[in-house]
Amino acid sequence: MQEYLYEFVWISRASQAKALALAFLTQFIQAKPSSGHYIRRLHMETPILMRCATDDIRTILDYAPHLVIYSDHHSVRCTRYSEFIDVRCSPEQMVSVLANSNSKLRRLSLTNYSDDPFPKHLSPLLRRTAANLEYLELSSSSIPLVSGHLFASKSPIVSLPVLQSLKLTLDNTTFAVLAAWDMPNLRNVSVVPSDFDCAGPGFAYFFAAHGIKLHQLELGHSSSLVVEHYLSLRPCPIQQIPLAEWCPNLKEFICSTDTKWNWQNPDWIAPHVLLPGHKSLEFIGIRDIDKHLMDDASAFPADVEDDAPFFPLAEQISLLLFNNAFPSLRYIRDLSCAWHSMRGGQRPETRILKFWAKILVRCGERQVWLEDFRGVNVTVRDLKRVGLGGAGCLV
Repeated sequence: MQEYLYEFVWISRASQAKALALAFLTQFIQAKPSSGHYIRRLHMETPILMRCATDDIRTILDYAPHLVIYSDHHSVRCTRYSEFIDVRCSPEQMVSVLANSNSKLRRLSLTNYSDDPFPKHLSPLLRRTAANLEYLELSSSSIPLVSGHLFASKSPIVSLPVLQSLKLTLDNTTFAVLAAWDMPNLRNVSVVPSDFDCAGPGFAYFFAAHGIKLHQLELGHSSSLVVEHYLSLRPCPIQQIPLAEWCPNLKEFICSTDTKWNWQNPDWIAPHVLLPGHKSLEFIGIRDIDKHLMDDASAFPADVEDDAPFFPLAEQISLLLFNNAFPSLRYIRDLSCAWHSMRGGQRPETRILKFWAKILVRCGERQVWLEDFRGVNVTVRDLKRVGLGGAGCLV
């Protein structure tokens, strides 16, 4: 059963990584075949206070040469004092061990724990694993102290011939480097900038270079966060990012609900400040609707059945239906699990159901489908099934 037991390993706390590393070392001492040869998927996702020791992860990687999927989501405990670091556990060595001569990596999720820009030690790895890599996720735990222009000019160009999806939680410096990478099959990009520099030059270089290939784009920071940050620095930097022009072939866009009224245009709430409209967009997915509804509801007494607390959110979603902004829109999807919970028996407040009834009517008027997170259409019958009293409430 070893082959099936070890095929997918999920590490959720440091003690599990240590136990696995000790098991591999014990097998080596006893001259037994290593179970690490059976590992194809290694996923590390731990709480902040339960991150894995660097030497344990290095040991696991040494005995797992046949990885197809490797995912590290900020789950390795790294010290910044280089004199205490085992040379085997430096950022360069931890990355390079993944790129052995038989590497078949198809999906790679990496966190950069160094103060240096990511590509400094990432580029050699990608050059040796590029042939099969289809999904790449990069995140950084800090903002590099190196100038983006200076580093980008010295960084080697990496070619990823089959890469289709790229998820980035990075700084503006690294975006400048990735702008020069060769990714001919890139179609899907998800971005959460770690330094809030959505309007920085690196971000602009990246989308100017790769935007024309993209079919799906997610921008994780909301309009309010970006606007508030940049209005405090310099006026109107967002106008320098014509994202709709750089990404003319976009079909799907994913955004957040954490938006606020734009004081410069009080009659309009864009799904994201960088994408106020797009002529060919057919699908908009919205995250965190359930959290937004709960926060709004908590600000008003529960015995108030009027859906007035949800007016800003209702307007935000309704304004997506304007023909001038998104003339090709056909689907709006709630990417939270709210509808799944309702259908499972968790009855919502009447005012929340009225909110959804209002959205459903407006979608129907524009002939746009409203979907839950699974892509299933939401209907009037669904609303009635989970507790809406009568059709009169739909108006």
